[in-house]
Amino acid sequence: MHPMISNILFLAQQTPASPGAPQPDLLQTLLPFLFMGVLFYFLLIRPQQKRQKKHQQLMADLKTGDRVVTNSGIHGLIANVKETTFLLKVADNVKIEIDKSAVAGIEKPAEPKAAAPEAKPAA
Repeated sequence: MHPMISNILFLAQQTPASPGAPQPDLLQTLLPFLFMGVLFYFLLIRPQQKRQKKHQQLMADLKTGDRVVTNSGIHGLIANVKETTFLLKVADNVKIEIDKSAVAGIEKPAEPKAAAPEAKPAA
């Protein structure tokens, strides 16, 4: 008989390890995975959901007359709001139809600078 086959047969006849060997606790085994899941939720999933909800609210609040910036960097004034698109006036007599999801944000009007009080000359 070949020596390798005899070794395999010998190993197959050995009894398995004693059944009284301590098994790792299930909670101890799953705790790192549970911790990683919670960490992923708070660092990745939850902020993305907040951003998405904020963007959907922005889309719902779009109205005629808002100045917006698109994802491609086009600045314009909303001329007409439709179901899923709107007309964006980018120049005189130039209107383009853009999907609502292409809006990156609403431009805030430039705040007028408060005039600094002029110093009165000493008399």
